[in-house]
Order: sequence, then C-alpha cells, then structure tokens
Amino acid sequence: MAQIRNIGSVDRSALLFDNDWEEVKRGGKSSISNWIDNQMLGCSCTVVLIGSETSQRPWVLEEIKKSWHRKKGVVGIHIHGLKDKQGNVSVKGENPFELLSFDGGKSPIKLSDVVKCYDPQGYTSKERYDWIAKYLSSAVEEAIKIRNLH
Repeated sequence: MAQIRNIGSVDRSALLFDNDWEEVKRGGKSSISNWIDNQMLGCSCTVVLIGSETSQRPWVLEEIKKSWHRKKGVVGIHIHGLKDKQGNVSVKGENPFELLSFDGGKSPIKLSDVVKCYDPQGYTSKERYDWIAKYLSSAVEEAIKIRNLH
C-alpha cells in the first residue's frame, strides 16, 4: 500500500510503518480511535485501499464509518494484482462497503450502492499501478461530489 501512497496523487497520506502501527495499537482502542481522528483532520476524502483482508479489519470499517458520518468523500480501490514488498501478487478482497449502511430516509442504504469501488485495469502489477496513478485523483474528486449529494 505504501507504493500507492507514494504516487503523490493523494495529499497528506503519511506513511505508517509496521512498527509505528504496533505502537498505536499498544495504546488500545482509544489510541487507535484518536489516531484515526487525527489522520482525518483537514481531509475531504478517505481512500480505502482494498486488499485481501481489508473487509475483515474492524478499524478499517470504523474509519469508513467515521468518514461517512463526517461528510467526507469515500472511495475504494482494489489493489489485487499488485506486488508487495516481497514481490508476491495480492488477491482480490471483498468490498468492505457491502458490510456498512447508512440511514437513507425511509430505509437503510448499503454504502456499496453509493460509494464507488474501482478495480484497476491491467494485466501486470505495473499496468495496475499506472492505472491507479492515472485515475486516483479523479476518483477522489468524484467521491467528494457523491458525498455532497447524500
């Protein structure tokens, strides 16, 4: 995921290395919640990089909920087919927006019916990475527009 943050298309995307995340987690639930809150300050959109286990991570779902309730744009980008640090190619994960809903007035609306989730095109890791680099800014802008409608 760091390789996508390094694209430069996303503002304020500070890298959090594994040892930093372990430090945040040691502080417990309130520490993690505060860290998420601080990461959202001044941001207008949350980009969810969807890997093979993303939909199973409670803190990712919490961040999505917080973003939506704070009227921030939310967009998903599947990152399957990209190589990780060790050169392994990731598999496609489930869409986490399928698991969440919001009050749509008369009945709840699944977030997946509103939030766009992109599946980068290409056959190689480089082609998918290039697709993300090319379209990420547009996806963020669109997510903000979508959120302003709901």
